[in-house]
Amino acid sequence: MVTLDNRTILEVKNLATEFKTRLGPYRAVDDVSIELRAGRTLCVVGESGSGKSVMARSILQIVDPPGKVVGGQVLLHRTSDRAAEPNCVDILSLNPKSAAIRAIRGRDIAMIFQEPMSSLSPVHKIGDQVGEAIRLHEHVSKKEARERAVELLRKVEIPNPGSAIDRYTFEFSGGMRQRAMIAMALACNPSVLIADEPTTALDVTIQAEILALIQSLQASSDMAVLFITHDMGVVAEIADEIAVMRFGKVVERGDVHQIFEKPEHPYTQRLLEAVRELDRPSERRLSMRKERPLGTPCLVSKGVRKEYNFSKGFLGLQRSSLVAVDNADLELREGENLGIVGESGSGKTTLGRCLQRVHNVTSGKILYTDRAGGQIDLAPLDGRALKQPWRDVRMVFQDPFASLNPRMTVGQIIAEPLVNNGLLSGGALRERVAELLDLVGLPASAIERYPHAFSGGQRQRISIARAIAPNPRVIIADEATSALDVSLRTQILNLLLDLQERLALSFVFISHDIAVIRYFCDRVAVMYRGRIVETGETEVVCNNPQHPYTRSLLSAVPVADPKKRGMAGRVRYREDA
Repeated sequence: MVTLDNRTILEVKNLATEFKTRLGPYRAVDDVSIELRAGRTLCVVGESGSGKSVMARSILQIVDPPGKVVGGQVLLHRTSDRAAEPNCVDILSLNPKSAAIRAIRGRDIAMIFQEPMSSLSPVHKIGDQVGEAIRLHEHVSKKEARERAVELLRKVEIPNPGSAIDRYTFEFSGGMRQRAMIAMALACNPSVLIADEPTTALDVTIQAEILALIQSLQASSDMAVLFITHDMGVVAEIADEIAVMRFGKVVERGDVHQIFEKPEHPYTQRLLEAVRELDRPSERRLSMRKERPLGTPCLVSKGVRKEYNFSKGFLGLQRSSLVAVDNADLELREGENLGIVGESGSGKTTLGRCLQRVHNVTSGKILYTDRAGGQIDLAPLDGRALKQPWRDVRMVFQDPFASLNPRMTVGQIIAEPLVNNGLLSGGALRERVAELLDLVGLPASAIERYPHAFSGGQRQRISIARAIAPNPRVIIADEATSALDVSLRTQILNLLLDLQERLALSFVFISHDIAVIRYFCDRVAVMYRGRIVETGETEVVCNNPQHPYTRSLLSAVPVADPKKRGMAGRVRYREDA
């Protein structure tokens, strides 16, 4: 949206932020200059560690220690309705703890953070938190603040705002928490909204709703928006201008169409090429299937149901249940990549853990065909009976840092399944670990280091090395690339394809990223509220979805091309419709 006056609201000039380290100061933001204008959205893109979030926090002087803003200016040009105050103020000239800068935070410049659960108080009601933002900057009564809070919740489309205002953060879903964060940010009609990866942890359908909401609110209030993301589809959907960051510097900046059509910097070109590569099926996978056709079924679920029972009420006498997986039928063939896609809460992860028998199943069968051709039902097994199946069916988890023991060396982590199964010891064990490190593209010197010394992509390689250590036949990858940047995502997917060819692996690949599924998977199963609503060849399902929910899911995926913006016309699915 372009306003009539297109006035500049915020100017960032030669911003520099440093962190003290044992080796000297590290400059996380280095001579960054950007400009925000009324009614326009500037998207800042770049990989993790490029300095995007530190730059945003530096604008409001909320960088965590030992970080410190060491240079530059952040000039706020106030609008006419606040003309009683200075028309232009350098935020960096203010004391970070002063009343003057507290008056700017939330009123003139508001911020939405990536993870709402860590930004919202778990012990205060949502209404109290939104009302506090209003009372902090405006002289209104508690009753007036509450009424305004209800109206704000209604504005951000939270259902039943009159009752939702008295609920706690943990009672909200991820999408509703993010909406509550937006309500807080907009409580005082700010001139500038800084959104730091506000949709990264959300499903595509909820992401589409949040993006549409921000655009709608921007149009009604003429806000300038600084939107930080690494999702180029989101950028193509909402940006007017783009600033590309790498190693703390802005390496390229320009109009959204100019950047997508004629990127000048080599880094921008590589970033866009990685995005476009993920937008089509992997050529490597397609050629592998021609050379080596898929085999017979090796893992089959029949009518799998997983139900959780809860106690509630006085003395826990009332019982309730939640069906996480309902009558799931799946078939994984030898050498196949089977995708499971759906929103958070659809049952994807629960089904994956049932297939590996990390979770017990309430009913149904999980038929595994072993190396000798014998078929075993894993569903009723427990204890020692699962030892061999657990060697053959392994898992790679979403968060590579949380799934690696920080007190164990990389060598110990990778060796753990070999030691626990009594497969190797001594020199042979060390040789096997070195071989596994080489297989996943890590140097042998990594064997004595700890997980914290590695990047996110390297940690995921360590997780993969641990998973393939006992020579499994099936890998269940649970959102294994969702925490990674787009270029790292492609690297990890190509690594998995390479390992599949070398080790004759089959994959169950759980994701909410349609592009990843399309690139990596031969077939896909779509889950909605615990049920599999559609299964088929990936290209067939993506190009000609049959179920209304699948159509809704695919229509919410932003296309990495600003000429194809289309969220306004997306399909919305309601089961009772």
